[in-house]
Amino acid sequence: MKAVREQSWPPRVVMRRAGGLRTLESALHRCGLGPVAGVDEAGRGPSAGPLVVAACVLGPRAHDALAGLDDSKKLSEATREALYPVITRLAAAWSVVVVPAAEIDAIGIHVANIEGMRRAVAGLGRNPGYVLTDGFRVPGLPVPSLPVIGGDGTAACIAAASVLAKVTRDRMMVELDQRVPGYGFAEHKGYNTTRHIEALRRLGPCPEHRRSWRNVRDSEVALTPAGEILAEVTAGTGGAA
Repeated sequence: MKAVREQSWPPRVVMRRAGGLRTLESALHRCGLGPVAGVDEAGRGPSAGPLVVAACVLGPRAHDALAGLDDSKKLSEATREALYPVITRLAAAWSVVVVPAAEIDAIGIHVANIEGMRRAVAGLGRNPGYVLTDGFRVPGLPVPSLPVIGGDGTAACIAAASVLAKVTRDRMMVELDQRVPGYGFAEHKGYNTTRHIEALRRLGPCPEHRRSWRNVRDSEVALTPAGEILAEVTAGTGGAA
């Protein structure tokens, strides 16, 4: 009993900085809290297209083939594409969830992000012992979790999830550009660039635009014929009288 009282929980462990992106995961594994899942998203900011959330569990040992892992935004497109099949091949488990624009509009981007993270963890082929999320606390997970600020540049499992989410979404937006040309989805992936804003003003939103974004709503109003607006106002006034 004395030994039990003297033992602390969670176990104290030395953080070995030389581990690079594997430092935090390695510490959790040495505490007996593995396997460790990392979770990240892509597409939180754009005004069009889905939100894509990925979860990834890497093995306890580092692979040389994954030495180039980093925050997906810091990697070139070619590097991300090269890492994607390596991650899916070497990962102990991985999962990708797509939240469409309509659901984002219905529940809000933050709720969609948190729900997407829960779904991604639930979709893993094995149960993690601990979950590291990029920046956001995710309530409702079945295991302990920790939000890590700048996690995709701090933990390898989050960086791997970041690449999976980013590559998946980019591929979807390139395909969307072929189906709905004119917005430049293949180039800027639905972000509010000057070209995208000009296209919205000229063409109006497509079904993949998020109506809860103010610039998308404004583009719809701008394209509404003045006569229709006047008729609506007149009808509203008449009814009130």
